[in-house]
Order: sequence, then C-alpha cells, then structure tokens
Amino acid sequence: MLAQVIAQIAPGEAPPAIVLERPKQARHGDYSTNVALQLAKALKRNPRELAGDLLAALPRSPLLARAEVAGAGFVNLFVSDAARQSVVARVLREGDRYGSSTRGGGEKVIVEFVSANPTGPLHVGHGRGAAVGDAIARLLAAQGFSVSREFYYNDAGAQITNLALSVQARIREAQGIAVGFPADGYQGEYIREIARDYTAAHPGDRAADDLEAIRRFAVAILRREQDADLAAFGIRFDHYYLESSIYDDGLLDSTVQALTAAGKTYEHEGALWLKTTEYGDDKDRVMRKSDGSYTYFVPDIAYHVTKWQRGYTRAITELGADHGGSLSRVRAGLQALGIGIPSGYPDYVMHQMVLVMRGGEEVKLSKRAGSGVTLRELIDEVGRDAVRFFFLLRKSDSQLTFDVDLARSQSEENPVYYVQYAHARVCSVLDKAGISVASAAEALRDADLSPLQSAYEQALLNRLADFPEELAVAARELAPHLVTFYLKELAAEFHSYYNAEQFLVDEPVLRKARLALVVAVGQVIRNGLAMLGVSAPEAMRKEAPNHEDMDR
Repeated sequence: MLAQVIAQIAPGEAPPAIVLERPKQARHGDYSTNVALQLAKALKRNPRELAGDLLAALPRSPLLARAEVAGAGFVNLFVSDAARQSVVARVLREGDRYGSSTRGGGEKVIVEFVSANPTGPLHVGHGRGAAVGDAIARLLAAQGFSVSREFYYNDAGAQITNLALSVQARIREAQGIAVGFPADGYQGEYIREIARDYTAAHPGDRAADDLEAIRRFAVAILRREQDADLAAFGIRFDHYYLESSIYDDGLLDSTVQALTAAGKTYEHEGALWLKTTEYGDDKDRVMRKSDGSYTYFVPDIAYHVTKWQRGYTRAITELGADHGGSLSRVRAGLQALGIGIPSGYPDYVMHQMVLVMRGGEEVKLSKRAGSGVTLRELIDEVGRDAVRFFFLLRKSDSQLTFDVDLARSQSEENPVYYVQYAHARVCSVLDKAGISVASAAEALRDADLSPLQSAYEQALLNRLADFPEELAVAARELAPHLVTFYLKELAAEFHSYYNAEQFLVDEPVLRKARLALVVAVGQVIRNGLAMLGVSAPEAMRKEAPNHEDMDR
C-alpha cells in the first residue's frame, strides 16, 4: 500500500526502499518506517508533513487498524487483530513451506565449505565451518536459489608431502629403523594407525620406499574418515573438487598464462608477480617463486575460475579466519583475468576459532589426533544437534566458546535444549488433546482465531509473523546465527505462554484457537531448526528442571 501511495504523491520520483521495523515499544505500533524521511530529502519537503500526506492517502484496509505520524516524520502502523491472527492460518496452510520464498528465482549459487586438508581428522574449527556453510546453503535454498554444495579437497602441495613423510617415518619406526621425524610432520596416534594399515596392505621390508603409494593410501584413508565424520554431522555435498586436478588438467598453468597475456604479471628477481595493487592491495604479490613453485593463492584463483565457468553467477566460500590473508589476492586475480567476473566474487564468510571448555577448563588436545579437539569427539560427547546449534549461536566471525557441560545439560540455560523442549511441549499438548502432530494442521485449520487476545498470544502472533523476514535477512546477510536468536526468543515466549495459560479449556472456541496457535508455534520451531540442520524431537529424555508440569 505504501508503495502505491508514494507513486501517487511523488510521480516520477525513484521510490526509496520501504523498510518496516518492529518498534521496541508496543505503543509505537506493530511496524514503523522512515520512508517519509527518506523521500522528503529528494522532494525538499518537511518530512513530518509528508508523512501526514502519506497517511491521508492510505486506502482503508482490513489489515490496518490505524496509522500515525511520530517524531520527525516516522510512520507507525497498527495492524488489525484479524490481520495479526491470520498468521496462524497461514502457518497451518503452508506447513513446512512457511518462511520460504522464491526470491532467488532459481539463480545458481555454489556454497563451498569445510574444504579441509586430508591430513588428519576434522577438528572443531572444521565443524564450525561445516555448520555455518550447511546452514547458509539451507537458507539460500529456502529463498529459491538453486544451491550446490562443494567440498574442495586440498590434496596437493607441501602439506600432503608432509603427511606422506610422516606416515613413512612411522612405518620405518615400526620396522625398527632409526629415522628422524619430519620437522613439519603430523603427530597423533592416527598417523601410527595409517602406518599399521599400510604395512598390513603392503607387507615386505621395502614397503616404506614408495612415498607416492604411501601418499595415495594416507589421503584415501583420511578422506573416508572425514566423509564419515561429516555424515555423522548430517552434512552432505553435491560435488567434490580435487586440488590435484587443477595441476593434472593444466588449469593452473592456463590461468597463469591468461594473467600474463592480460598484462597483469611481471618478473622480478626470478619470481613471477601479480599486479594486485591495481585492485586495491597494498603491494603486488608473488605468484610463482624463484624455485618454480606456486604460492598458495594461485590454485585458488584457478579453482574459482572453474566456478564461474560452470555457470555459478554467485559463489560463497566459507573459510577459517586464518585464511583471510589470501582473499583479496584471489579476487584481484579473478578481476585481472578480464573475463567478466564481478569484483565481489566470491562472497567470503569467515569463521573464528572454537574454544572448547569442560569443567571450567579449556580442552586443548584430542586423545587420538594429538592436537585440537576433533569434531567426532564432540559429536560423540554431546550429540549432533547440540554441536550444530552451539556452532551457530554466534556470528561466524566472532570467537565461540563451546561449553561441553552446558551442551550436555537438560536445563533452560542450554539453548538447544530450551528450543527443542518448547517443541516437545507443543507435542505433549496435542497428545493430551487427542490430536496427532501429523493431522493437527488439518484438524485446526478452520479455527476461529478471534479469541487470541492476551498479551502472551499477541507476542507469539507477532513473532510468528516475523519468521519469513527473519529467514530472508539471514539468507541475505549469510548469517545463520540470526535464526538461533529468533528460535530462542520464540521458545521463551512460548514457555511463558505455556506457564501462564490453560490450553485444554472447556470453552470449545477458545480451546480450538489456542491449540491452533500452539500448532503454529511448533511448525515454525520445526521450520527454523530445519534451517540449522537440527532435529525437532516430539519428546525429550526427561523433564527440564524449573518448568511447571506439562499436563495442561
């Protein structure tokens, strides 16, 4: 409606984006917009007077109870009770689709995440990247994008050589041959396990001589192990891309040749340099060192070229913050090729480290890997749902403290338990009403919602109505932590409602209306948890303390 009114009042003027926000205080309306303030500047008018003109031109609508001008020119909108209550019917009608949209229009998007070196078990940092990347892919798919998930295997380079040398050293050590362990070798019991498996598969005194065979064997084992860990974490990929293929298929050399042909490289002191200063870098960067080897960001340029050539007009790369130094160089290389790749390609999402705490003390070492805590160890200790939810509790570029004791607790202080417990309460209410979760939406679809007038019910109705926009913002900002924030707030409001009101009342109209609202809350909790890859159990292992009995 506002867009139509703006077109009437300011014909020919480019309309500003209309942003509706929830005021912090209910007395300021259900929504507020500063559109008059934005438009007044272009029209050279008093914003408060312009806001008044906008309201005067607003057509009557059953959705709007009233509107008013506030402050310097804000427009506050108060929706009608019927409009507010209608969200319940919409949730029951749309079910699993509620909150989704077609905004993406089927645009192809590739989300690359985890992309761990196959040199050891996945650690909790990889796990956080997995949770963030998978949630971003889910959010984008829910917004109508055509999403592909990709894992880039760094199976080439110095780190893989060090892996092979480490396993080789352990094989010779087991054979009683005194050898020095590589200075940059990989420690941990898992290296000895690989050495034992290799020896069993390749018996003989000369088993340790074929370093290339050891490399292939070790990488294959660790790839299978990483795949199993990711499967346990509920992560799937559509494609796996091997770094080694960039070398084997000549993509690296052709990319360097294209940059040279474009006049974006030069030689200095025996090295080949990329003119990254032309793209905002503080200095040019070495691409090929004097010994003929390439620096680590050059294969990344070639790899991202393949994404563009495969038709992905948008690419999102999720990485650990320790990779931040190469981002501008990769983008500079893509720009320098002059093949039409936009300047912001790819979008980067960075995650910070995870600090694991148990009993008030930091857990630094894995029993098996001999380094940071592994993802599988954390899953085995607290469960997949808790790990995923906790990894998404904070913005990805902020450091995260993972409290194992809190994640295992069954209390309202544990955020994932608190949200899942709200869903279990929904299911318990329906069970006591004699309605199955599967049939509840259909059974209550014709409910008269007009009795939903209490402050608790108004708060829940507003929260449910916000869900589609919350998902849209989380997808647009590549910020799945916003979904955890939303779910915690929704759960808190439902628990308050549960403790304050009776649902299974004798009055049939009120009973049906409240049950319909309860079903809608449960549906939105399921939909939100699905965006995070977290389950919505119908019952919890035991009653959470500090809550009243569920028999209502």
